[in-house]
Amino acid sequence: MMHSVLLRSGCMLPDRLNPCVQQPIGHQWSIVEEIPALVFDSMIRQAGWHFIWLQGACSRRGIGLTHEGAISRALLRALNGIPKQINAAELDSVQITQFPGFQIAKVTVQPIQIQKDGSINSVAGLTSQPIPAT
Repeated sequence: MMHSVLLRSGCMLPDRLNPCVQQPIGHQWSIVEEIPALVFDSMIRQAGWHFIWLQGACSRRGIGLTHEGAISRALLRALNGIPKQINAAELDSVQITQFPGFQIAKVTVQPIQIQKDGSINSVAGLTSQPIPAT
């Protein structure tokens, strides 16, 4: 699950790229299963599109009886913190703290923009700067 790509509903992808294994997360997002972010990035770039990591990671906590429940709640809350004009995110980290009878998860997601145009200015209202590739 770590470094998975999450796509917002309506995220446009290149014609020949359609990840067939996607699990819905809430009403607005789905997780691309079995394809890590770096591999998905390579697939997007090979299709001539751009996969742009942006600044402004979003971390949220969630409480649950199980670690799966806590992670699910934290992930949904973190995704709700991603600006609406951003169409994708990467699951960056998950931390679990256990207590008697419940667990708390802290999830961090990194915003990503997937687009045909190479200009970050083409995203309406976007003020974040791209993160340099390492």
